[in-house]
Amino acid sequence: MTQITKDMTIGEILREDYDVAPVLMSMGMHCLGCPASQGESLEEAAMVHGLDGDIVVKAVNEFLADKAKVDAEIKA
Repeated sequence: MTQITKDMTIGEILREDYDVAPVLMSMGMHCLGCPASQGESLEEAAMVHGLDGDIVVKAVNEFLADKAKVDAEIKA
């Protein structure tokens, strides 16, 4: 599992794992498919939406860690 950073673009994050989309959308980032958002860093996108980039990064990474744990349990 890759650690997401606030310097990664929205496009990079979604290519890494599209299942992150609902997490971002639940925080108010509804424009994930917008061409401009694909080149925006997570920190920039968070700022535009009045969010703390560090909190968004933490939420995304927690989601990915939980998902990896579930996937590992399923495979075991």
